[in-house]
Amino acid sequence: RVIGVTMSLWDGKILPKGESSSKHSREACYGPGEEENIEECQKFCAEHEIEYHVVDVKEEYNKKVLEYFKREYRAGRTPNPCIMCNRNIKFGAMLEEAAKVGINYDFFCTGHYAKIVRPTVGLFGTDARPAMVATAADLSKDQTYFLYRVPSEILEKVRFPLAAVKKSEVFELARAEGLEAADREESQDFIGQEYFDDLFSDRPGIPGDIIDLDGHVLGRHKGIEHYTVGQRRGLGVAVNYPVYVHSIDAKNNLVVLAKEEDLYSDSLVADDFVWPGGVEPSAPFEALVKIRLASKPVACVVERQDAQSWRVKFEKPQRAVAPGQSAVLYKDNVIVGGGIIAMRQ
Repeated sequence: RVIGVTMSLWDGKILPKGESSSKHSREACYGPGEEENIEECQKFCAEHEIEYHVVDVKEEYNKKVLEYFKREYRAGRTPNPCIMCNRNIKFGAMLEEAAKVGINYDFFCTGHYAKIVRPTVGLFGTDARPAMVATAADLSKDQTYFLYRVPSEILEKVRFPLAAVKKSEVFELARAEGLEAADREESQDFIGQEYFDDLFSDRPGIPGDIIDLDGHVLGRHKGIEHYTVGQRRGLGVAVNYPVYVHSIDAKNNLVVLAKEEDLYSDSLVADDFVWPGGVEPSAPFEALVKIRLASKPVACVVERQDAQSWRVKFEKPQRAVAPGQSAVLYKDNVIVGGGIIAMRQ
């Protein structure tokens, strides 16, 4: 027996439904298009005699995702709301709320392009063989980066039906079944860009100076929440060479720009690490690391920095390492750990 569940996130009281809302309302995870999406799901489930529920997680989403998103940007860091949503909402609050209304299940299935594996040998030299996340067949749509914080005890009952298929094949199947979603544009952002200012309207950003690495003032910024490391567009400065956001100094309300060659780092330090099954490595180890969703995994050595953090040394310098983003570690296409980037070195 299959039970359909949709989590309800959108609270119209948080952001206004402006006239532009219809343009991007269904291209983002969080937006006014949720009602239409739910109606579509209800129709499909009714036609196929599938039990269907809508689980309200608005309050938790506001606390664990929206507030986190704003807090990180205001601190000069670059958050990843999808990682926190998966950990705290989709594989957290939604399952808890579903249980409260009597939804019992043997397996929880989602449409992520990933798969669940169990190591054939003990992890990090131990006997532990926890459920772990591995890359799926369609590497171009790989979503494992978003899932690294989901605990192994939850993964035990998770299944990813799309693990062995490509997204193009999924769309072909959906069209063959006459599903309306097959002709919809893919969701790209967690929130439409037209709502960004509204999201921060409770405490608008304070304008400040844009400077170079030597402290020379190049212009003015409109609030540090509008900038991220590596950004080039929308800087509003006039210089005769390409410049990018090098770093953000939240304490002094400064955006620091630099040339391309100044964006590269040999290593990073990350904290708030999670390990599959809670099994921490006892010695330095080699791995591949992704420092953002769109980056390719690169070779690195991971070693403990102190009691709270770990250093990741790259085989080759990496561009635009952004504090607040996640460093996710892989061995043989399987996630073996990950943490939040605190600084680059």
